[in-house]
Amino acid sequence: MQGLLDRDAREVRAKVVPDVKRETLQNEILKNVKYGTTVYTDEAVAYDQGMQWRFVQEMVNKSETYVRGQVHVNGMENFWSLLKRTLKGTYVAVEPYHLDRYLDEQIFRYNNRATKENALTDADRFSLALTRIANKRLTYAELTGKTAEGASTTPEPF
Repeated sequence: MQGLLDRDAREVRAKVVPDVKRETLQNEILKNVKYGTTVYTDEAVAYDQGMQWRFVQEMVNKSETYVRGQVHVNGMENFWSLLKRTLKGTYVAVEPYHLDRYLDEQIFRYNNRATKENALTDADRFSLALTRIANKRLTYAELTGKTAEGASTTPEPF
């Protein structure tokens, strides 16, 4: 998984990535971050080359210190901590096939949390969630990943 935190908007974008190779991670940053933006990263080797020509990059070496003035990745670390607690504590048995759905739920929760300015009420968050699922259909076959030919796409009756 890879995540990006917009410190000004206080919003996270994250996705499940196929691997953690430099090319994969940097391509996601290139797709999602505007040219010239200051990018704060940790010392991961995927971020140590190739980004300086497009962004102002500040890096923190977490083996030495976690914060150097405004240079830190604590906001993303907070998001990952919340996601891990949800996966281990609330959902317990998470199938890798559905990891992107759990991630999307956590992104929604984080980006619409009550601690933000202009905070939404629980009713507002519920209404917002409903507007994003209206007229969308998730079939049993899509949900279970059983879309092979010949397989039944409808759930069996109870």
